[in-house]
Order: sequence, then structure tokens, then C-alpha cells
Amino acid sequence: MRLLLVEDSVRLRELLTERVHDAGWRLDAVATAAEAEAATRSVAYDLALLDLGLPDRDGIALIRELRKRGFAAPILVITARGAVDDRVAALDSGADDYLVKPFNHTELLARCRALLRRRSSAVVELFEVAGISFDPALGIVRIAGEALSIAPRERSVLELLLRNAGRVVAKEQIEVALSEFGGEISTNAVELAVSRLRRRLAPSQSGVAIETIRGVGYLLREAKPYG
Repeated sequence: MRLLLVEDSVRLRELLTERVHDAGWRLDAVATAAEAEAATRSVAYDLALLDLGLPDRDGIALIRELRKRGFAAPILVITARGAVDDRVAALDSGADDYLVKPFNHTELLARCRALLRRRSSAVVELFEVAGISFDPALGIVRIAGEALSIAPRERSVLELLLRNAGRVVAKEQIEVALSEFGGEISTNAVELAVSRLRRRLAPSQSGVAIETIRGVGYLLREAKPYG
């Protein structure tokens, strides 16, 4: 899952980025409406968190523009504006939920999970291959029914490989999954993430193996039984 945060407060961007990463989701954080429009033109997001008091444009106008352009992901407004008129205007413009600052971060994540579940109700919600399962909305990985703790970057790679189980995933696709909008990743970021993921997914327990296809990318397949 990849989220977009549109918030001009540096401190709040940092705090929410940390909380979202802890929840197991990828996050791109921008400060202006212009940056948000650029990000949504190049990245397919699963959820947007959007402040209304942006420095270059009112957030409600941005919501209208995004919906007009066909942006279909849920939008959760996070704002200091608590008046009923503001709530109604945001929801009528295309927002899916509204949370007034200051808010509890636990509640924010719960609302995010609810919106992600609602969005995924018409599509496959759980990926299962051999002994491993992954719920992208909740960010929960299980091996033989037991929850497994995996860092956000490795979880992003795992989601991409599971979505394409049995097919080769190009290295460039994984680089996109690991990158943040407007940022760069190290030259060995993909290899490092895959290596860490392999260590976490012991084939004898998960029943899957990640195969390197030289010069192309990686393939997740069911592991051959021992013996």
C-alpha cells in the first residue's frame, strides 16, 4: 500500500511519516497542492491524507481538481477547520472522511485502515502463496498462520512479488516500489531489500523462494520440497 500525505507543517509531516511507516505502508509526503498534483500524475496511490490549509491553494479546490482528473483513491482530510460548513464542503467535493486536528494518531491509522478495506472490498484483499499470506490493507504478513514482522521496505517488495507470483518482476518495478516521490534510492537498494526479505522468508517455513533472473529482475515461486 502506498499513501500520499499533503501537509505543509514540517513537524506533522515527519510525525505522520513515522507513524505510517510503522503501520507498514509506504508514504510520499509533499507540502503543496502543486506537488500533490504532480505526485498523483506519476504514482498510483491507495489513499491520500490531505490538509485543507495549503500554502498555494485551498485543499477543497485541490480535492475537486483531483476528482475531476479521475483520482479514485480515498481521500482523508486532516485539518484544523472544525466547522460543519467546512466538513460538508470537503465531503461534497469528493473527500471520503474528515478528521480535525489535533487528533490521536491511533485513530488516524484506524480510519486509514477502514478506508483501505472499503476500497479493496471489490478486489482481492489477501495474497496467498504456499505457506505465506499477506493482507495489504492491514500490512500483516503471516507464515503458517503466524504473524511475521517485516520492515516496510521489504514488505513493499513482498507485496509486489506476491501480486505477480510465478511471473518475473523487473528490477525497475521494484525500484519504483521502494522509491519515494521526488527522491532517489541507492544503487543497491533493491538487492539489499530482496536479500533481507529472503532471510525473513525461510523456504522451509514459508514454502516460497525468491529467484534472481539475471539482468531482468526477480520471481517468487513455491519452493521445491526438500529430499
